Amino acid sequence: MNIAFFLTPKRETIYLTEDATMRQALEKMEHHRYSAVPIVDQAGRYIETMTEGDLLWKLKNTKDLTLKDTNKVKIKEVSKYMDVKPVLINAKVEDLVHLIINQNFVPVVDDNGVFIGIVKRSTIITYFSDLIVGNFDDKIAMKHLAYG
Repeated sequence: MNIAFFLTPKRETIYLTEDATMRQALEKMEHHRYSAVPIVDQAGRYIETMTEGDLLWKLKNTKDLTLKDTNKVKIKEVSKYMDVKPVLINAKVEDLVHLIINQNFVPVVDDNGVFIGIVKRSTIITYFSDLIVGNFDDKIAMKHLAYG
């Protein structure tokens, strides 16, 4: 099965550009109640993922950095402690299952590395849960499982 079936497209995804500040990241994460967000460059290519932990470690380890001053620090200056690898849009579900176990989402890119959306762990879990308890259209589910 192709992961496009599970894709939350970019237009429905919260992400940051690499020129955003720590303050913008904190506010966006707080507003949407996310613990991590993808970061893209000016051309829309996926770069990495920023987590709450990354921001907290930067605050803790930067002498004299206050919450007020986070509007002066670009997120590209913040070290990232998780290496969140993207998958290609033509990847199969099997290619992302091992990734989704340890993170809330997997970024999805096209052949040029352009960010096109995410696959959420909750979407994958819901899909397989529905298969197990029979709440899913069995014909569609079996077709996907049998023919991928």
